[in-house]
Amino acid sequence: MTSLIGLKKEIVEAGRRVHARGYVAANDGNISARVGPDRILITPTGVSKGFMTPEQIVLCDMTGKSLTPGLKTSSEVRMHLKVYQHRPDVMGIVHAHPPYATSFGIAGIALSQAILPEVIITLGAVPIIEYGTPGTEELAEPLVPHLSQYDAFILQNHGALALGTTLNDALFRMETVEHFAQIAFISSMLGRIQTLPETDVRKLLDQRQRYGFKSEFEPLVCLENEVNSLPDCAFVGTNQTVLRPRTPEHALTEPPRAPVPSPGSDSMQHLVARIVAQVLDAMTGSTH
Repeated sequence: MTSLIGLKKEIVEAGRRVHARGYVAANDGNISARVGPDRILITPTGVSKGFMTPEQIVLCDMTGKSLTPGLKTSSEVRMHLKVYQHRPDVMGIVHAHPPYATSFGIAGIALSQAILPEVIITLGAVPIIEYGTPGTEELAEPLVPHLSQYDAFILQNHGALALGTTLNDALFRMETVEHFAQIAFISSMLGRIQTLPETDVRKLLDQRQRYGFKSEFEPLVCLENEVNSLPDCAFVGTNQTVLRPRTPEHALTEPPRAPVPSPGSDSMQHLVARIVAQVLDAMTGSTH
């Protein structure tokens, strides 16, 4: 069993990593680890997660009361306690604001499409949880109905939450959520999202069950995508809308854009020359 000081060091390292990856800014986010049946360690309020020390990590009871003199728990400790109360298997929690996953939550789009095998096996899907005011019970309560089904969540307009049987496990899941969101976004910008065929997804779900991951999430539904006539497999019930690729129809509502010079044309060469000149000017500090 990891010692108290060992767990504090793990939380500090997890904070350093989420900060280094750009998942948090300023004093955003919170991280915790279960110590025993009635105690947890959690990050303090008002401290950057990238610059914590083990001495700043707060021990608290299951009511959220700080047991570390002179230190206050994160204002969102209630959310962590709610998870620990409903999920005895969870030993670590990471809440952060990774940009892509957070943007999906703001857009009301869950990470539910069957795109990546690794994500299907490790997470299944990532639902959006209804918005609740940070620092209040409103933030924690909407999570409860979904805690038995999922290990990662997008909090509407409020970042992402990842759970794990260890703190590192929770951190890896947070990384997976953001990686999934980034790939899904880039794929949609390229104009085509091709989900895995239903037969392959069900094989992955079988593997997920054999590996001991949760298998109770919303059922898989595969319908023809009206945009590109490709099978569109997603876990229903986890989202307000499904991510669609950009289509020519978008051009009807978007403002007109200047034509892009073709490669090799004189105008393109002139444009490249201007950009290079501007970069060199910026590097040397010269002006024309």
